[in-house]
Amino acid sequence: MKIAVIGCGYLGAVHAAAMASLGYETIGIDIDEAKIERLRRGEPPFFEPGLPELLRAGVDAGTLRFTADVAEAAGSDVVFVAVGTPQRAGSDAADLTYVDAAIASLLPHLAPGTLVAGKSTVPVGTAQRLAELIAPTGATLAWNPEFLREGFAVEDTLAPDRLVYGVADGDEASVAALDAVYAAILARGTERLVMSFATAELVKVSANAFLATKISFINAMAELSETVGADVTQLADAIGLDARIGRRFLNAGLGFGGGCLPKDIRAFQARATELGHEQTLGFLREVDQINLRRRDRMVELIDGELARVGGDRVALLGLAFKPNSDDVRDSPAIDVARRLQEQGRVVTCYDPEAGETALRSVPTLTIAASVEEAIRGADVLALGTEWQEFRDLDPVAVAAQTEARVIVDGRNTLDAKRWAAAGFKVIGLGRPDTAPASGALASEPSA
Repeated sequence: MKIAVIGCGYLGAVHAAAMASLGYETIGIDIDEAKIERLRRGEPPFFEPGLPELLRAGVDAGTLRFTADVAEAAGSDVVFVAVGTPQRAGSDAADLTYVDAAIASLLPHLAPGTLVAGKSTVPVGTAQRLAELIAPTGATLAWNPEFLREGFAVEDTLAPDRLVYGVADGDEASVAALDAVYAAILARGTERLVMSFATAELVKVSANAFLATKISFINAMAELSETVGADVTQLADAIGLDARIGRRFLNAGLGFGGGCLPKDIRAFQARATELGHEQTLGFLREVDQINLRRRDRMVELIDGELARVGGDRVALLGLAFKPNSDDVRDSPAIDVARRLQEQGRVVTCYDPEAGETALRSVPTLTIAASVEEAIRGADVLALGTEWQEFRDLDPVAVAAQTEARVIVDGRNTLDAKRWAAAGFKVIGLGRPDTAPASGALASEPSA
């Protein structure tokens, strides 16, 4: 079987490498020549655990190639479309420029029997429109949304919790073609759901909307907890034991970011409005606003502590929107860093993987090469991304390396009692402050 993947960004590069690992002759296609050159060398253009090994294996075996020439998609049995759908400039709606351009470039190279499988996240109604464009070529369209988590993308591609096929009514040939592609995955018992185009499109955006709502719900509870002196983490533990609710995605903190949830919930609202259902998804506006308010609160907490200690230097640990990724798109930590800088604060940042991408996004950032460099001379420490490296920090060692004696934990991930025992005041979002233990290291920073 010959497979082509149009778009070699985060989704497409992972999917192409995964298809090659399943033994298919796979070609990845992208208009970015620099990206293609890196991929040809087996080097991913972004950080994703497990992807370098998967890429190199496919390239070395000759089952995986990359090109900027869309004509090389000709003769493929299945062509996956995995291009981005960013937020449209000046609007909440999704920008379908790249999807439309990909289909337009493909049309001259499609033939009867070819299956075009869309993986991009699109507004409901898009697949039907594209299917009508493709129909004169004799090719068919299916919509096969992805449900990848950055940091776990390889695992989620090769061992997904479900496969969704959106197909035209009665299109058994497309179902059979996708079954053939995913045969090894289906053989392991993976759930496979066949549905209409519209339902498949809604599966993706509604899943993201639900996850965003769950995160913002617990962050709303964090706002209340700060007012009444409750602990939102204990609250989440308690309600998460209810099987109807569950504990996952109930971690209060800086909120969500990245290239999916923020723009997808906005695009979902915009599409609902176009369909005459503005009120139906009106609650997602508040979901978005709650999420953004957490960033405001983080800045307020840091400013308050700087005023208390009479300083202006902040060490920000973490810049990626989540750990195990170098993605800084709509990163809450980046937003906090930018706002502090705008207020005249001196912010030194460190992230295990996202330093370079952060600097490309915000050239004014000061990026340290290590935790030790970032915290040196700081007045306040702040945690913006819950990397394991930061969770494993020894607070006694940290206390020996900096005069700072307060840390604002934007992800509620540190062991507050342990840090307090080392002389730190620990401030969490939605949690009571943890004061330094008496007799701790506060007066002896270099002990």
